[in-house]
Amino acid sequence: MQLAISLRILGLLLTLFSSAMLVPLVVAVMGEDETVPGFLAAFSITLSAGLLLWLTMRGAQRELRIRDGFLVTALFWTVLGLFGALPFALTESLGVSPVDAAFESISGLTTTGATVLVGLDDLPRSLLLYRQLLQWLGGIGIIVVAVAVLPMLGIGGMQLYRAETPGPSKDSKLTPRIAETAKALFVIYVALTATCGLAYFAAGMTPFDALCHAFSTVAIGGFSTHDASMGYFDSNTIYLICTLFMLVSAINFGMHYSAFKRRSLSHYRRDSETRFFGSAMLVCTTATIAYLIASGTLEVEDGIVHGLFQAVSITTTTGFATQDFAAWPGFLPMMLMMFSFMGGCVGSTGGGIKAMRLMLIYKQGIRELKQLIHPHAVIPLKVGNRRVEATVVSAVWSFFAVYTFVFIVLMLVLMATGLDFLTAFSAMGATLNNLGPGLGAVSANYAGIGDFAKGVLCLAMLLGRLEVFTLLVLFTPMFWRQ
Repeated sequence: MQLAISLRILGLLLTLFSSAMLVPLVVAVMGEDETVPGFLAAFSITLSAGLLLWLTMRGAQRELRIRDGFLVTALFWTVLGLFGALPFALTESLGVSPVDAAFESISGLTTTGATVLVGLDDLPRSLLLYRQLLQWLGGIGIIVVAVAVLPMLGIGGMQLYRAETPGPSKDSKLTPRIAETAKALFVIYVALTATCGLAYFAAGMTPFDALCHAFSTVAIGGFSTHDASMGYFDSNTIYLICTLFMLVSAINFGMHYSAFKRRSLSHYRRDSETRFFGSAMLVCTTATIAYLIASGTLEVEDGIVHGLFQAVSITTTTGFATQDFAAWPGFLPMMLMMFSFMGGCVGSTGGGIKAMRLMLIYKQGIRELKQLIHPHAVIPLKVGNRRVEATVVSAVWSFFAVYTFVFIVLMLVLMATGLDFLTAFSAMGATLNNLGPGLGAVSANYAGIGDFAKGVLCLAMLLGRLEVFTLLVLFTPMFWRQ
């Protein structure tokens, strides 16, 4: 373990992160609102802490090892999440507690989208923009970590693609150098954001709303500048644009990279995970739309538009809303929550277990059924035309087991704080899957639950965003041995 190197990188990250506060600070100065002192103090504290760490540890120049990568990754979301809470905590007019400020910041940076703030329509633009920036920065952080760090642990995203097809877009690095990989992904991320923002603006959003919602759409975050979320705009065109970009952002960004390099969309159709994800989305949206119309909840046109939007929003773990889906009849609210456990594809900004892992679990289940019928047959597990290594399947099952165990334990802790089963179950699902909105007492926001429960949910958000193992590995004695 080379702690000095990790702290030096953390100092650099904090220094860079402080610059993100300059944009809302400029907006605050131009708008002459009361957030100027809070942003100025937060910027100064974050920059000072970053420079102090970086200058103190600047002599540490050794190459990063695997364990250093895990520590830096965990510190990125944890420490930056806490420093990101400063503008909320130091803005007196906002009137939030330190716990609420940390909850809002971690929710934004992990692209969860759960909020404790009410009255968004009346908040200063500087704070609204800052919330959206947190999600956007968290989104690109997710993409880079998914292809550069998590594969080293064996349960990350990109190494699963080696089971399908070889080539630069299916390896742990899309290009020979991680720096080039990060640059390529950043360009794609910015291009998607810009395209999404222009589409929103063309559909009738103001430039400010278009920019803010483009940030949270591509990051699959779900923060909005209005309490009514996307429902504020009351526009089917905007809903459909949002649906399209949520779907695009939930697909592996490595696929977008390949599409850009090859100038072809054919590989989307050939990719097993993308097909599995598309099939799951088709089942979810069809069931949602059919039940909304059949039950008389919505008319045909509204049922199609709102059913499609909410199914995509919840399943991809974005969390935007056009209606209160928690009030929909029958099994729909719970079904949508269950689909959110899948989330997006690996290497995307989506949360959840990821489509690739569920696809491998499904294929393994089918393989075991066949093995029961033909006990002496050799039945390989394949994804596409390639055989999946036993180590990959084992890693997926291990991840699923730990994910389920963490979910159950933390849900029981929430129930011990006094929350009812529906609220505790949905709150844990919404935070561990980085979804945001839940059911029961947290269907609108999380302002009404206790501070201890919010702390537990902050932990769940970090565990979900860091793929569980990346954070849990820090608590093993073996990790800290020389």
